[in-house]
Amino acid sequence: MTSSHKRRLFVDIETFSSADISKCGAFKYMEADDFEILLIAYAWDDGPVHMVDMTKLHTDLAEFTKYQDFRAGLADPNVVKVAHNSAFERAAFARAFDDYQPPEQWHDTMILAAYNGLPMSLDAAGAALQLTDQKIKEGTALISYFCKPCRPTISNGGRTRNLPAHAPDKWARFIEYCRRDVEVCQAIYKRLSRYPVTDFERQVWALDARINERGVLVDMELAQAAIDVDEAFKAEHTEELTRLTGLGNPNSVSQLKGWLETVGLSCESLNKATVSDLRKTATNPTTRRVLELRSLLGKTSTKKYEAMVNAAGADNRVRGLLQYYGAGRTGRWAGRLVQLQNLPQNHLDEIAQVREIVRAKDLDTLELLYDSVPDVLSQLIRTALVAKPGHTFLVCDYAAIEARVIAYLAGEQWRMDVFAEGGDIYCSSASQMFGVPVVKHGVNGHLRQKGKVAELACGYGGGVAALKAFGADKMGLSEEEMQNIVTQWRAASPSIPKLWRDVERAAKQAVKNPGKMFRVGSAAAYWKDADALRCRLPSGRVLTYWGARLDNDGGLCFMGQNQQTRKWEKTSTWGGKLVENIVQAVARSCLAVALVRLDEAGYDIVFHVHDEIIVEAPEGSHWQDVAEIMGEPIDWAPGLLLRGDGYSTPFYMKD
Repeated sequence: MTSSHKRRLFVDIETFSSADISKCGAFKYMEADDFEILLIAYAWDDGPVHMVDMTKLHTDLAEFTKYQDFRAGLADPNVVKVAHNSAFERAAFARAFDDYQPPEQWHDTMILAAYNGLPMSLDAAGAALQLTDQKIKEGTALISYFCKPCRPTISNGGRTRNLPAHAPDKWARFIEYCRRDVEVCQAIYKRLSRYPVTDFERQVWALDARINERGVLVDMELAQAAIDVDEAFKAEHTEELTRLTGLGNPNSVSQLKGWLETVGLSCESLNKATVSDLRKTATNPTTRRVLELRSLLGKTSTKKYEAMVNAAGADNRVRGLLQYYGAGRTGRWAGRLVQLQNLPQNHLDEIAQVREIVRAKDLDTLELLYDSVPDVLSQLIRTALVAKPGHTFLVCDYAAIEARVIAYLAGEQWRMDVFAEGGDIYCSSASQMFGVPVVKHGVNGHLRQKGKVAELACGYGGGVAALKAFGADKMGLSEEEMQNIVTQWRAASPSIPKLWRDVERAAKQAVKNPGKMFRVGSAAAYWKDADALRCRLPSGRVLTYWGARLDNDGGLCFMGQNQQTRKWEKTSTWGGKLVENIVQAVARSCLAVALVRLDEAGYDIVFHVHDEIIVEAPEGSHWQDVAEIMGEPIDWAPGLLLRGDGYSTPFYMKD
């Protein structure tokens, strides 16, 4: 029986736990001894929502009868279970009922919304779709009242938890809140059913669920030692800063700015760049030392260690680190809890020995060996993620994946020849730009980074500003030199600027002619329906630009979620940006294929970061085997040359 003909069981739950889910994540939240399910709202297909009050389960026959109906549906593999952020419900039922829920039996309206270019949260998705029934706004206050411990006071009799009997009116409203969530979930599912997640993406999503459930081991001794070392370092240097300035709180920006004014230095802020500039101008030794201490104390080096400690379960594994389809424009993954996507790089020599010094909490030795202890701790964050005993990490990433994809989609032959011959595209670009041979770790090797910056900045229509954003000005390049790089890069790869123009033209034509498809070679196909501009990728996956239209000036715009403010607002785009979306989406699809292939080959993937996959394998395993699978051809991208590079390591680090 296909999923389209199966019965659907929509579900939403409300729970209690003394753990703070915002800090520890859902898996640790559910490990708490006092975790329990309070309410279950469920509905069959488009039918009415039934409520199960779990607090009355053993005293009310009607509640127990509904509960049995729900549990029967939950246990039936032929029933499609549907929830918004179903990972929470699945984990809760596994914990409360000892009933593991295979992700293959579930659909998720959060993923369906993201797949259709909408916000991921239930309330924001409902608002964007302008549904008749919206999520009840006071839900946050009701959750705080019933789902979290409360502070004991005289007025509440010293209790630490609010029960239904303490506020019957609030409890009744809470029941309606839970009921409404299922109704919104039903409405979203029905509204977006014309554009369901593809079968392959459902396979990827199910694998993602298992990767998140597997988690990764944390070296808790190292993580806690790093936190302790940082606290000791800050205490020591705050005391020195207090002594030098005489301030009550030298870490206060306003107090320290006032002190600097007394020694003739004025500034608007005390951010990293400002403090660095002030250190260059200060001549007094005491003032220079104060600024140096401010720079050292201003570096946040332990937040991610704290996140690891907070989220690690009883077995010291952190789960739920990845968010499938977290980047709605491309479908790329986003980080959660520890935020793996922005881990600091490490360039320390003898990194294993440095780890041991930190584990020993030897602050004196660290200060003797290094100028900045916070910087050392920051560089060691990756290494707190470790393979379990008897195992090692096989770490492999795609070499220059975006450069390969854009060359392939644009048909830029000389670039494809570089990859076919095993060359380094960053070296080749630098050679063209500077007119000299460039070899990685060899002759003129220092120019490779400039070639890499040009590749990253120029591929999507970027100019001098884009080069600066990637640090070209800090490499000593003048604006004139940067402009020459942009001009030379575009002249050397004319098919890529042509791709920007062709893609923008196709997208605009699709908006002007709803229902008609406009193709851009093998790169993409655009069409506009009643809801959105759609872009079909070579893999068959579709990118969605909700409410796309042409602005008054003829530019292309759509409704999207601002990545900084999270607001649903008008967003402008153009050919270079559309090509960036396509390239990153295709690269992401390549990664998804590799993940599925590695899983089918029996590898235990513990997490992945950007275009890098981390496998936990028995000692003696070879990363080359993983790289070989990653480099295998993909049927929907014939001729795309992929290559995996990697290394083996007992703890996660940058090669």
